This record gives sequence, C-alpha cells and structure tokens, in this order.
Amino acid sequence: MEHGGSADVAEAPVRGRTQAPSRDGHSCLSRFARRPCKAAITVEVALVQTLGPTGTATAVPAPQNGSAPADPRGATRVDVPPDGVPPDGVPIDEGGSEPAPPQERIDPLAIGARASGRAARVPSQGGRGPDGPSADLLRQYLREIGRIPLLSAEEEVELAKRVEAGLFAEERLRGGQQTDTELALDLDRLVVRGRLAKRRLIESNLRLVVSIAKRYVGRRLTMLDLVQEGNLGLIRAVEKFDYARGFKFSTYATWWIRQAMSRALADQARTIRVPVHVVELINRVIRVQRRMLQERGYEPPAEEVATYLGITAERVVEVLKLAQEPISLHTPVGEEADVDLGDLIEDCDAPSPVESAAFLLLRQHLEAVLSTLGERERKVVQLRYGLGDGQPRTLEEIGRLFGVTRERIRQIESKTLGKLRDHTYAGQLRGYLD
Repeated sequence: MEHGGSADVAEAPVRGRTQAPSRDGHSCLSRFARRPCKAAITVEVALVQTLGPTGTATAVPAPQNGSAPADPRGATRVDVPPDGVPPDGVPIDEGGSEPAPPQERIDPLAIGARASGRAARVPSQGGRGPDGPSADLLRQYLREIGRIPLLSAEEEVELAKRVEAGLFAEERLRGGQQTDTELALDLDRLVVRGRLAKRRLIESNLRLVVSIAKRYVGRRLTMLDLVQEGNLGLIRAVEKFDYARGFKFSTYATWWIRQAMSRALADQARTIRVPVHVVELINRVIRVQRRMLQERGYEPPAEEVATYLGITAERVVEVLKLAQEPISLHTPVGEEADVDLGDLIEDCDAPSPVESAAFLLLRQHLEAVLSTLGERERKVVQLRYGLGDGQPRTLEEIGRLFGVTRERIRQIESKTLGKLRDHTYAGQLRGYLD
C-alpha cells in the first residue's frame, strides 16, 4: 500500500479468452487483440485498497454494470519524434536540457491530483516571503509527495497501457454504440483501471514538476503557482503519452510541464498582459542581445539584432518597449524605505509656483475689469472667451441663450472690447501677454 495519497491496485490478471461470437458481432478492443475477432473481453479486477482521510484502508469496488464513468480528458495521442523535438504548437522557454528527477525526496503540488483531469490546487494567498504561509504550504507539500515512490521503466509502460485502455473504453462507452451487458461491464472495468493507473502515474512524477519549477523561480510567480501550473501540464502529458515509441515518460512530460509554466508566466506574471507569441519574441530578442554582448563585448544595436532574427529594426525597438514592466509610484526607496518613488519624480505637467501665482493675479485683474461692465456685456464676454468654465461659445450659441441674433451678439462683443481697451487696468492686463 502506498502512502501520501497514492494507492496500490490489487488486481487479478486480465484474461482475454475468446468466447462464442455474440449476436451483435463485437470486435476486440484496439491494441488488446492482435487480430479481429467477434468476442467479448472478460476482465477481473479485485477491490482497490486506498488510504482514507483518517489513515484507514477503504475498499473501492469496481463500478456496477451500466454505470457511466465521468468523461476523461481528451484521448488524442501526440508522438514525440526521435530527435526529442517538442510537439508542434508547444512553445517552450529555452531553459536547458531536460532535467532529471532530483535525488532528494521532494515533489510538486496537489498530491491528490485526481485522475479525472484536474490538479489539486494549493492556495497561494499572501506570504510571498521565504517564511510566510506559502513556504509552510510548500514544505508540507514536499513532505507528502516525498513519500510517493518512483516508477521503473517497466511500470511506466504498464501504467501507460492501462491509461490508454481506459481512455479507449470510455470513448467507446461515450460513443453511444449498442453494446451487450457483458461488454459494457468489461469497458467499465477498463475505465476504472485506467483512472487508477493515471492517478498513480501522475503522483509518481510530481517531483519532476518541482525540479522544473525551480528554473522559473523569480519570474513574478510563486513556487506554488508554478508547481500548480506544471501539474496541469503533467496531467496532459499522461493523457497523451505514447509508450510504444520507446521514450521515457519523464522525457516526454518535461515538454508539457515547461509549456504549462511558460504559458502561465506569459498570461499571469505581467501587470499588463502581452500575447504569448509576443512574449516568445521578447525572450528571443533578449537572448540574442545577451549572446552578442558576451561574444562582442558591446551592446548590439537594434539593426544587428534584427538581422540575426530576420525581422525589422523597428520591430526590435517595439518589442523592447513591450518588455518594460511598469513600476508603482508607491514603491519604497532608500535604505530605510521611508520615501516613495513618486516623491522623487518631477511632474512635468504640473504648473510651477511662479505660473500658479501669475495665473491667480490674472484672474483677480480680470474680475476687477469685468465688474465695471454691465450684466449682459460681462456675460457675453465670459461665454465668448470661456472665462468661466474654459469652454468658448460661438456667436450663434450665445444668441440662442439670450434670444437674439448672432449679429446682435457680435455688436455687443465689439462694443465691450472697445471699453476694455480704454480701461484703467488695460496696461496691467497687457503685461500678462509678454
């Protein structure tokens, strides 16, 4: 019996004996019969012993005849080419060669990554420091998954076969085809075995996710968040692994784990979200810049980087601007962190004290001059030049307000301006124009 949430499957051997042909003419399941035959498959599965929440062993029986299992995640298979190149459409952050599982007994998130296709998520609120609540959760998680033993290559292949059989059986049941009672029971048992094998394969490789997540620490996502996202990639790898190609499961799963973490960093780590393909281009430009700096000893201009990448120099400049992260004006600075960054940055749009004082004096002089005019004349001048609210009006708009023609408003304006030119304060007002 396994500890820490895993389970040992106590099974009777599978017997694929050929029976008399059924009336429905069923054929044997895919890879589990080397030649077509009209027979049902008989599978005997013993009760599964698992550890309950209190540590007591509980028995999980096989499903009853006709019970429909929950839908698994897609049964599509992705082949890994012999040269180790990742599948098409899987963007990977170039972080080095495929990491080997660490020797220490550590492992990633969500011990109870359920075989139904959802990774158990550990909350990561608060405590971003090394001694915060997140660190306590991570230590507890590593202790739990450290109890799960690793699998041998033979065990990986055997579990992968069961996963594939379970996915095939579930697809057959979900297809709605007419099946007899015995075949439906066989398919249900294959589904149960496939789910148990999927869970064990996931839990036994959780430490691989932790070893990969260490490479991405310090990129604006916590260790817990990285492990959670990597576990989702691990689940996807279990569903799409093709054991028949002869590669180790960890080699194949590494690509999906790294892809899940890279996508999470692109979608969640930035204050302003940038599309994934743009993030990949940003990483390429930065890597080329660093390589050229090491080889040539100087910062390469945008033209050289553009020539190396096969893009325009304008695109390189644009990408480098997108790579900049915004900084909060409330960021503390100084040794004692008692000053905010915003206190040290000049506001170029704010008026200077001299301009503020001059504007205040101008308003006072204008109010003194306008107070000598009649009510209608003062109102016309204020509306015409926006002295009150900063919104100048046309002659037609002012005419509608006063119920007169625009020509009459023009005459009032001309007469009022003539008075202001001969006003006592006219000379002082002209001084503000210099």
